[in-house]
Amino acid sequence: MSWSFATFELDPERFELRNAGALVPLEPQVFELLTLLVGNRHRLVTKEEIIESVWGGRCMSDSSLSSRIKSARKAVGDDGTTQHTIRTIHGKGFRFVAETSLRQSAAAAAQTQPDPAQTADADTGRRPTIVVLPFRFLGTPDVAEILAEAIPHELIQALCKLRWLMVIARGTAFKFRPENEDLADIASALNVRYVLSGSVEALGGRLVISVELSDSRSGEVIWGERYTLSRDGLHEVRAEIAASVVAALEIYIPLNEARDARIGTSENLDAWANYHLGLQQMYRFCQEGNERATGLFQKAVMQDPGFARAHAGLSFTSFQDAFVNYSGDSVAAAEAAARFAERSIELDPLDPFANLVMGRSFWLRNELELGLDWLDRSIALSPNYAHGHYSHAFADMLSSREHSARASVDTACQLSPLDPMVYAMHSTRALSFIVEGDYESAAKWADAGARSPNSHFLIGMIAVLAHHLNRDPEKAQFWKRNVAGRRPDANQQHFFKSFPFTDPEVRHRIASALTLSGY
Repeated sequence: MSWSFATFELDPERFELRNAGALVPLEPQVFELLTLLVGNRHRLVTKEEIIESVWGGRCMSDSSLSSRIKSARKAVGDDGTTQHTIRTIHGKGFRFVAETSLRQSAAAAAQTQPDPAQTADADTGRRPTIVVLPFRFLGTPDVAEILAEAIPHELIQALCKLRWLMVIARGTAFKFRPENEDLADIASALNVRYVLSGSVEALGGRLVISVELSDSRSGEVIWGERYTLSRDGLHEVRAEIAASVVAALEIYIPLNEARDARIGTSENLDAWANYHLGLQQMYRFCQEGNERATGLFQKAVMQDPGFARAHAGLSFTSFQDAFVNYSGDSVAAAEAAARFAERSIELDPLDPFANLVMGRSFWLRNELELGLDWLDRSIALSPNYAHGHYSHAFADMLSSREHSARASVDTACQLSPLDPMVYAMHSTRALSFIVEGDYESAAKWADAGARSPNSHFLIGMIAVLAHHLNRDPEKAQFWKRNVAGRRPDANQQHFFKSFPFTDPEVRHRIASALTLSGY
């Protein structure tokens, strides 16, 4: 569907604004803003909603918002004085006030058959769909030609373990050759949205492997990476490449799905769209984001009660509520985390995310060892699951298995170096050094964790602790002021409720240091 107003037509499916048939060039953020206003034309849209939809909830200045509003007005022949299309409601937000009609979009009218990508989504419950094509080999047909099929084959096997992604089988995928056919035609023929393609090039004694993830709807490359390796280390690096690619797709496909969902109007979002938007909010790791994620996961469950991952998402946000004590009732939040985890396992016992939240729910009951089997299952089901490795590291650290904890953290960071939970990974490594008594290393990693995006007040307390133990009172005071600014009532009870160390000696050592630090 598209909207018409005055001489304009706004088509969200094609990401186009036309004026009397002529294409109006727009920046993506301006288009998203305009789509949001038109889609909610019957009501006022607040500044907070705009920031959430267009900027993903990130802190933005009033000047940035004003700049986008000005560009949107200019695109539709409006200005801040006349306001015949976009009206400012001072102190509140904005309204789209032009007379508007809804009609079949140009994209829909031009099609005689259903959109293949949409058909594939309907057939798979809106799961994202992907095909991994054989790679092109460049140069003399030697080992590069073998790798051009071996690596995609390994990627297919690894991606099949992701329960949220539908992967085209090798036998079908390898009938297509990207050097002979257009990627968009291949995607259309297979009814898939995402295409993973690449190349292998032999350059003397080295091999260069390039990988790209494309969105067949928009034609965009949404992720790419280049790996250079020696022929001698070929077999070891192949596994690392597969792990790196799978971990990247765990981040970039959900981000792309969430971006796509934000463009649509809220009443048209389905369970998968709400789930992906929920993930984006969940990984903000703040109270507001956690509450919004919970609401979006609840919508997904209402739309599809059998959606295991939406229940797992509710367990994750309930865990976060209990861990940081957002609501003030951590007992109820812990009970909810366990209840939603159990339901997600009932619905899909082979989903790594479901097993992860089930394992984490035991932490809130101080039953770390009982949760380990579930964390082991999450890793066995998806060996490249960075959050599974991190969670196992956290449990090992609290149980004073510091060397095992650091090995698992190293794996998690290697698999997902840009992970939204990297702050927690660094801080877990810091705590493992505190357990061991290496306070210099603990201070280094505690700083890294506290300075990473998404860190909360408990991460700041780890930095206070590490610098105090490392006999650096100046840095300890710096982080204590930082914690006070975010949680003035932070205390030892908060700390040990979230980090229930099982070794009495370790717990006593940490408690003494926190007391001397003023907690």
